[in-house]
Amino acid sequence: MKTCHLYRDGKLEDANLDPETIKDHLQHDGPKILLDIEDPTQEDLELLERQFGFHPLTIEDTEERGQRPKLEIFDRYSFLVAHAFRLEGKTNLVDSEVHILFGKGFMVTLRYAPAFDISRVKERLAQQPHLTEEGGSFLLYLLLDEIVDGYFDVIDKLEDLGDDVEDRVFAEVPDPTVQEDIFRMKRLVVRFRRLIVPLREALDRLLELPDFVTSSMAPYYRDVLDHVIRASDFADNIRDLLTSALEAQLSQISNRMNQVMKSLTSWGAIILVPTLIAGIYGMNFQGMPELHWAIGYPLALGLMVASAGALYLAFRRKGWL
Repeated sequence: MKTCHLYRDGKLEDANLDPETIKDHLQHDGPKILLDIEDPTQEDLELLERQFGFHPLTIEDTEERGQRPKLEIFDRYSFLVAHAFRLEGKTNLVDSEVHILFGKGFMVTLRYAPAFDISRVKERLAQQPHLTEEGGSFLLYLLLDEIVDGYFDVIDKLEDLGDDVEDRVFAEVPDPTVQEDIFRMKRLVVRFRRLIVPLREALDRLLELPDFVTSSMAPYYRDVLDHVIRASDFADNIRDLLTSALEAQLSQISNRMNQVMKSLTSWGAIILVPTLIAGIYGMNFQGMPELHWAIGYPLALGLMVASAGALYLAFRRKGWL
């Protein structure tokens, strides 16, 4: 699906521009082109090469999915890869990859399934059409700002999930599934961070292009850069929190295991002494004088009970039982 908008003098002139006429408009300085393609086909990519004159290697690069955020700068245009995210459920991080080709008077967005919703971008563009005079710089800012704002929605949900994990770790009743959930969340956070941190470098390079990011647009881009840095820091904090929760969980498992071993050792010692007494008097040697005592049997039983009771009280006092 393609939508093509033409802006002129800060106003939307044509909301359904024929993409086959883009090349004619780009020959002039006034028009500003916004072309959005969702799930581009091979025909769509051929259209881009024909109308915008993009390098064949750039067109080939747009077909590659799963790329890290990056910025490639050419003579007449630049190519940017960004990722938008939303969190569904507890561990389903939905990644919407967006390829952006932009220049002074145009911006082309290629959105791959699950496609990032740019309706909010268009709403903001309609509210500030005069800034389209900045060309592709303003169009790109709106798109990046919406993408990066979505990072904080994901972070808010991750922080809530992190707090829930902490509560489960320190709950009185052990939760056997919490460790698995921590590992899943750690993988999710690492993946999330890995796909937002490189965007910082891309924005740094964008700010070094004065012909594209003008002095009036530079504060907008610095604001987006600041948000990316904050999102990265928050992701690091969540990762550290999960690491601490995992260490606490492992420590609790170790403590519970130690307590079990103490209890087993205590009961083993309690049983051992009566067993030793019974074993000695069960040897039946004729030279054992105690075998002929009238009180031998009750005395042996008394020793067993007394020794077992004394050991029980000793271990109980130490907290092993």
